[in-house]
Amino acid sequence: MDIFRFLEENGISYERCDHPAVFTCEEAERLVPPMGGAKTKNIFVRDKKGKRHFLVVVGYEKTVDLKSLSSLLGVSSMTMASPDRLKRYLGVDPGSVTILAVINDTDGKVEVVFDKALWESPSFRCHPLVNTSTLAIPKEGVQRFLGLTGHKVTVVGVPGREVKPQGLAFS
Repeated sequence: MDIFRFLEENGISYERCDHPAVFTCEEAERLVPPMGGAKTKNIFVRDKKGKRHFLVVVGYEKTVDLKSLSSLLGVSSMTMASPDRLKRYLGVDPGSVTILAVINDTDGKVEVVFDKALWESPSFRCHPLVNTSTLAIPKEGVQRFLGLTGHKVTVVGVPGREVKPQGLAFS
């Protein structure tokens, strides 16, 4: 799938920044030049039986409490999905998980969950299916993208805790 063609053909604007491959938020912090958009972290999880799959999008600084999130969503315990499931459902490899990967979920098996605090941002950063580039897309563009791919968004206060960036001291 040519994600850039899809975005352009559907009038979804974006700012693009190419960079070395990043696999963690910490690497992104070091290697992605400054650009607009809220920094996001995406996790792909499944319920205990592997029947339901969720793409959870939170702010870069948040660590998600999966036990509390599963309770909030009324799901049996959640766990991280395997790289094989990630490839099967979203068509991407670890390190490239992104909201844009739902374009590969043509059967609508993946539920999209956005953290309420993040959803209030005017734009979001995300990978364009590979981790060697970052896009900043306005919220309206993300909403349009999700609608075009047949995905509705569940917006909840995702349980978790804020993580202080490493190497910085706070008093």
